[in-house]
Amino acid sequence: MTNENQTRKFFIYARKSTDTEDRQVRSIGDQISELQELARKENVEIVDTIVEKQTAKKPGRPMFADMLKRIEAGEAVGILAWHPDRLARNSVDGGQIIYMVDTGVIQELKFPTFWFDPTPQGKFMLSIAFGQSKYYVDNLSENIKRGHRQKLKQGLWPQMAPLGYLNNRETKQIYVDKEKAPLIKKTFEAYASGNYTLKNLRKIINGLGLLGRRGGLLSTSNFQYLLQNPFYYGVIRYNGELYEGKHEPIITKKLFDQVQEVMKRKSKPQKADKMKFFLYRGFFKCGECGFTITADKKIKPSGKEYIYYYCTKKNPLHDCSQNVFTREEKISSQIKTEIQKVSLSDDCADWMLAENEKDKSAEAQSSSFFAQKTKTDISKLDEKLEKLMTAYLESVLNVREYQEAKNKLVNQKQVLKDKLNAFEQKSNNRFELAARFINTVKQAEIIALQENPEQGRDFLKKIGSNFR
Repeated sequence: MTNENQTRKFFIYARKSTDTEDRQVRSIGDQISELQELARKENVEIVDTIVEKQTAKKPGRPMFADMLKRIEAGEAVGILAWHPDRLARNSVDGGQIIYMVDTGVIQELKFPTFWFDPTPQGKFMLSIAFGQSKYYVDNLSENIKRGHRQKLKQGLWPQMAPLGYLNNRETKQIYVDKEKAPLIKKTFEAYASGNYTLKNLRKIINGLGLLGRRGGLLSTSNFQYLLQNPFYYGVIRYNGELYEGKHEPIITKKLFDQVQEVMKRKSKPQKADKMKFFLYRGFFKCGECGFTITADKKIKPSGKEYIYYYCTKKNPLHDCSQNVFTREEKISSQIKTEIQKVSLSDDCADWMLAENEKDKSAEAQSSSFFAQKTKTDISKLDEKLEKLMTAYLESVLNVREYQEAKNKLVNQKQVLKDKLNAFEQKSNNRFELAARFINTVKQAEIIALQENPEQGRDFLKKIGSNFR
């Protein structure tokens, strides 16, 4: 093979990534078509066409590296590319190309949009082209970061909305996905109960129909990330820093904190899904050790079945002495007796309802005071955040100190906002619930006389708590 023939062997290299800086670049097909036409005009032989769909911002493109190795091995002495920025957008790859030109390993580079020859002037122009490409990438990256920072300061999420939310392309806002949000909330509530491992939780929630953006089932790691994402209680975490979000929260910070505590404890699940149904199991606590009362079924020699309730004795801090086994019908009888005790006459109930209305009117004034005080506390936190920003800008605090202090204040503010929202929603509810309770208690005598243990249990739930 002659040296003249060697100098006419070229690789075609076409590249287009999904990065922002490549959006205006011709497609792979267009690049190859133009480069094949250039090869015909220049009368060069194409050894191979290399196609790469990867960013050139960082070194490490496998197809690019393989092409350079093949050139070093003597397969070709030149490259055809649409523009120098197709070959390199970083100083390492750009420097490698120039070095290979300096040493004669690459003898020719040809571009439809850029002139080059292996002269000092040509190499100087090539280095400028590579430098411009890197500057463009760096500048674009900084502009994107700046844009993200501005959005975050406004409480806006700058990227694709997390699962449970949707992006509005017209308004650039994020809104709650009405179909998936209830399942997201259910996920937090289920895990906060401490009854599920992540693996069990995945099986249950996936079974309810929660799917990822592409319609696939969520993995265990997806659920772990979801449960640790503060976005769901209204706060944006970006590069370790917290920002107040303007989006609607799906859960409260209180529920989020409960989930983090359960995750920290790595609590073992109670296999509730495998348990048999008993009317009162899990309803009562042991009066001595405070642990759950469970149940079991016993069959007498006569074949008659009885259900007994007893303490699980699982409290590791207390050696429970209770060895009592109580039959289910006895518990049902005791519940009837307790229900009859709370029965109200119509006259007494009507008087209580009237007093409840009076209290409701008086509460309006104190409610206004609480709401105003909470709003004042929120304003004070806003002032602290402003002072914190000033301290950071004046170099009084470093980045780590600023982020730690800011994250604490943002979380404190979110807790107050949760309290305010809950109070505003429940201030009138409290009196409505009281009225409902009084009207319910009026029915106690009727409930007690009915032979329906399940109805009696449910009634007891409505009027009582802390059952021991």
